[in-house]
Amino acid sequence: MTNFDFLKDDPQFSGFADAAIAAERILPIDAATAVLDCRRAMEFAVKWMYSVDSSLVKPWDDKLISLMSTEEFHDIVDDDLWRRMDFIRKRGNDAAHGSRSISREQAELCLENLFLFLDFVAYCYGTSYQEKKFDASLLTQQPAAPVAQPALPDVDLDTLIKENAELKAQLTARRETQQPTYVPKPLELSEYKTRKLYIDSMLTDAGWVEGKNWVNEVPLPGMPNKSGTGYADYVLYGDDGRALAVIEAKRTCKDVAVGRQQAKLYADILEKQFGRRPVVFLTNGFDTRIVDNIYPERKVASIYSKRDLEKWFNLQAMRTSLANVDVNKKHCRTVLSGGGHQGCLRQFWPQEPPESPARHGNRLRQDPYRHCTGGCIIAAWLGQERAVSG
Repeated sequence: MTNFDFLKDDPQFSGFADAAIAAERILPIDAATAVLDCRRAMEFAVKWMYSVDSSLVKPWDDKLISLMSTEEFHDIVDDDLWRRMDFIRKRGNDAAHGSRSISREQAELCLENLFLFLDFVAYCYGTSYQEKKFDASLLTQQPAAPVAQPALPDVDLDTLIKENAELKAQLTARRETQQPTYVPKPLELSEYKTRKLYIDSMLTDAGWVEGKNWVNEVPLPGMPNKSGTGYADYVLYGDDGRALAVIEAKRTCKDVAVGRQQAKLYADILEKQFGRRPVVFLTNGFDTRIVDNIYPERKVASIYSKRDLEKWFNLQAMRTSLANVDVNKKHCRTVLSGGGHQGCLRQFWPQEPPESPARHGNRLRQDPYRHCTGGCIIAAWLGQERAVSG
């Protein structure tokens, strides 16, 4: 018995049902193969959706990531479920290429995420859906006999579309009727598991190396609590040994904003230690936000790589206020409405310069910083041009 046996009750799901059942049965023997089968089952199910739903239009490339990334697919699959699917895709790629080892915990999470996706598919397109919950206890069952892996051929999307052409109108209408009443099933994970399974995967994908430039549970003395010490979930370091970022992790079911104040206190302490305020990431493994001390807090797709963070700090170090730039009045002068800097403008307009800045404002807006032979930079915005000494 497996968590995916319910798919056998509907013949139209038989193709990816076999792969899903095989993934769960092989788990006690080989976690990497289980993850690989999870990815195969998911890919089959995604292609099946494209073959039976007229709202989904085949993109130019039928690779899994391309199929998952279309706007039409995002309109059907919500963000949380999509991220769970993407976890399967990435770990499946790791298993296929042997680039990283697959743990039993990662394989179990892939199976649970696959169950949530296929439960959604069954609800939207099935004929006799019955609500079920993922039973983790089934994963501990040892196979009574050697597990025979079924042959899982590659699925050709064009062939699948032709085979299911007659079902498209019926199943599209069924999905449009049933999808709005689907209630997503949240993942109840502890903070520890969220960190180890989702956030660690994000960090690994971004090139961070645990124990080298990524350290867990970093003690930070000076916190306003009874012990006087706090423990940052993650601190990311640059090649110079200084902290680049601090990450505050919260349970998946919690809003990441809950950890904002705590992360701020960690950043204050790290700033005193290293003389530079680190970037703050708030994440629960699904929703990730950044506080970079320059722009307002905002969502980001993932945690930045070491190279991106170092580049960010280098750019901030080179920032120069225009208020501190001296203007060479002998060579350049500010050009306001009705005037023109003939020597500079002729570098960009071989003919006579336009009579009014408004006429050439659009051209300058396309590239607001243009160099002339006189060493000027012409900047334009809001219909005005300014010649600034370069």
